[in-house]
Amino acid sequence: MNNTFTKAGIAIVLVAAFFSSCKPKNSGDAVSGDAAQKAYVAPGKYDEFYNFVSGGFSGQVSVYGLPSGRLFRVIPVFSADPQSGYGYNEETKPMLNTSHGFVPWDDQHHTELSQTNGEVDGRWLFANANNTPRIARVDLKTFTTKEIIELPNSAGNHSSPFITENTEYVVAGTRFSVPPDNVNGDIPINTYKENFKGYLSFVKVGKAGELDIAFQIEAPGVNFDLSHAGKGKSHGWFFFSCYNTEQANTLLEVNASQKDKDFIMAVNWKKAEEYVKAGKAKKVATKYVHNSYDEKTHTAKSEMRTEVLVLSAKELKDICYMIPCPKSPHGCDVDPTGEYIVGSGKLAALIPVFSFDKMQNAIKNKQFDGEYDGIPVIKYEAALHGEVQKPGLGPLHTEFDGKGNAYTTFFVSSEVVKWDIKSLKVLDRVPTYYSVGHLCIPGGDSKKPFGKYLIAYNKITKDRYLPTGPELAQSAQIFDISGDKMQLILDFPTIGEPHYAQAAPADLIRNNGQLKFYKIEENNHPFVTKGEKESKVVRKGNRVDVYMTSIRSHFASDNIEGIKVGDEVYFHVTNLEQDWDVPHGFAIKGADNGELLIMPGETCTLKWMPKKVGIVPFYCTDFCSALHQEMQGYVRVSPAGSTIPLTFSLGTNVPATK
Repeated sequence: MNNTFTKAGIAIVLVAAFFSSCKPKNSGDAVSGDAAQKAYVAPGKYDEFYNFVSGGFSGQVSVYGLPSGRLFRVIPVFSADPQSGYGYNEETKPMLNTSHGFVPWDDQHHTELSQTNGEVDGRWLFANANNTPRIARVDLKTFTTKEIIELPNSAGNHSSPFITENTEYVVAGTRFSVPPDNVNGDIPINTYKENFKGYLSFVKVGKAGELDIAFQIEAPGVNFDLSHAGKGKSHGWFFFSCYNTEQANTLLEVNASQKDKDFIMAVNWKKAEEYVKAGKAKKVATKYVHNSYDEKTHTAKSEMRTEVLVLSAKELKDICYMIPCPKSPHGCDVDPTGEYIVGSGKLAALIPVFSFDKMQNAIKNKQFDGEYDGIPVIKYEAALHGEVQKPGLGPLHTEFDGKGNAYTTFFVSSEVVKWDIKSLKVLDRVPTYYSVGHLCIPGGDSKKPFGKYLIAYNKITKDRYLPTGPELAQSAQIFDISGDKMQLILDFPTIGEPHYAQAAPADLIRNNGQLKFYKIEENNHPFVTKGEKESKVVRKGNRVDVYMTSIRSHFASDNIEGIKVGDEVYFHVTNLEQDWDVPHGFAIKGADNGELLIMPGETCTLKWMPKKVGIVPFYCTDFCSALHQEMQGYVRVSPAGSTIPLTFSLGTNVPATK
């Protein structure tokens, strides 16, 4: 029988097994005992942890409390957001610029908290854009996106945005290998093996969090899936899971599953730094955009950059090594000690655990099994600590509780399995509902996990929630892991598709200088209005700038006349409030973009193009006081070429103008 069809048949059997085993047998009594009490957070009380969950195809990050599962906020990152005006107001539009132009959407897969000495520190959250490759930095003092950098030579930024233990670098591996940016890409797709390359990007993080691509490594044309940095003894190394080592370019579900093993790529980034300093990196022409938001001016700017430093893994043979890993690995996870690297072959019936010490010894003694596209391949047994035998079906992702235990999700058998890292013995297993992807233990990929809760992020929720048409909500489920046995205590629906998440103690972030309002006197926006007496309307040709203020419960000015069809009107609204949690909204009839949501002390700008004659109301969209409904105004729009003078007023009915 044809080998291709044999493997395809096996895949079909696996899928059928997955659907038939979707609902665990003991699902009826999975939640019992004191589960409700463990998940309950009384009114007025705070949750123990913040949980930052990727939004998948929503392009955003959602913030939940643990253990309550309450949704606190959706942070706009890669998608325009009508609630906040992100990507709609003039100040934040530059945040969504790329070398392809304005891109107001992306597929946000993974989140990562900044670390100091290998422990989460509550400063920043990093997020990846999978579709148009980008990395974002979210400031956890304001829960807003402050920076986005595009990744050149990349396509499908999946193995990202994972960090080194002191947040020296945010690292990204390309999901789809493609021809590099500086060559002619108009080539036959079936020349994949000759012309396609995979790039690893090392993005330097400055003291204030600023992002800059320090260097890239040109690697073989494979698919990089996930990654994690070494820690402790393995600090200075990074580990990436690789699949499609067959370098197939069509029907990957069959053609990228031919070999029994793919690879974990081990990267010595300290050695790579040395080569960069020694001038071994080549300057390669490309185009990528760096976007940043200035807290002082309340505005974002975009900068086009035109070159990047590239090291060749093929030429510099001591920066990258391949470790064979059972086929189609997804997760690539490093335990808190930095000694053990866990691979998760999606099509394997075991979990391989590699030893950093053994890997180092294998490199020293050249225990290689040839090369893969110029990169040394370490012998499997030489780097192997051992294998977890028959743990479940479809292993995906592993995190750790800091007590010597690992927890792995199994997509096909819909479960989480707890096992001992050293002995490799399975200790416990619990069903999930259903088809779990990633999991999160607060601090679970750091040196110091807070091993009280485990959250599983599930792809399917059939029979779990009220139906909502053809598409059902995806979900998260919280398990108490403080004892020997895991206990399901709560599940809740999520925003978008929850791929990956990070969590940290609430006090670490809540007490880390949370910003409550912007000080008016420090507002350096070019169109700021620091008091009602400074409000004005200025015309320059067909551009009209409205310098406006908002305060409970009126706008200044609230009557504007002399606007003409065809004008470009910019409403620069400054929120004069100097109190916590008193934002104001601004919306005008017929606006074809969105609203403004202006934080206390902030200035935001809405561009409006009047298209027809008439009286057009504007109003506050965010409830602010008992007289919120009265917070409104009018704009009179006259025909193009009208001689009606430009006037504005507050509290006075000006004489009628003919």
